[in-house]
Amino acid sequence: MDDEGFTDWAAGCQQSLLRSAYLLTGDLHRAQDLVQEALVKVALRWHRLRDQDPTSYARRIVVRDNVSWWRRRRETVGTDADLAVGDGASSDPAAALVVRQALMRLTAAQRAVVVLRHLDDLSERETAEILGVSIGTVKSQNAAALARLRTGAPELLDLTGGHP
Repeated sequence: MDDEGFTDWAAGCQQSLLRSAYLLTGDLHRAQDLVQEALVKVALRWHRLRDQDPTSYARRIVVRDNVSWWRRRRETVGTDADLAVGDGASSDPAAALVVRQALMRLTAAQRAVVVLRHLDDLSERETAEILGVSIGTVKSQNAAALARLRTGAPELLDLTGGHP
């Protein structure tokens, strides 16, 4: 394994992966576990992934492992206590809390699409590849999520000037 290449890559993407994982789960400790598991899985496949896109592979692992956990538990993810932990999603703690609370109102699939598309700034195609779904599914989940946020989280409109 190219330890130095892996170490540099991991150091460069770890915070971004952690932020995404936290916004997906609403739980800092679970997010850290998901990122750690993803980094281990990438490390084990580094010889194959180093010349491809290891970050997309790691994101895919984080999202899929989170969905697997959620399906096994069948319980609501995130609590107000979890949401109080800072994650670097915004320099304004109040705005970050509003965003996290709004994300927790979405289904796991909608939250994954919103985080990948709007917070990680991935294309519809990249999001579809990571989630293992069609582009049409990404579009419909995104539209449903944004509609839900517009009606169920009007406090976001104050942060975005009227556009969530």
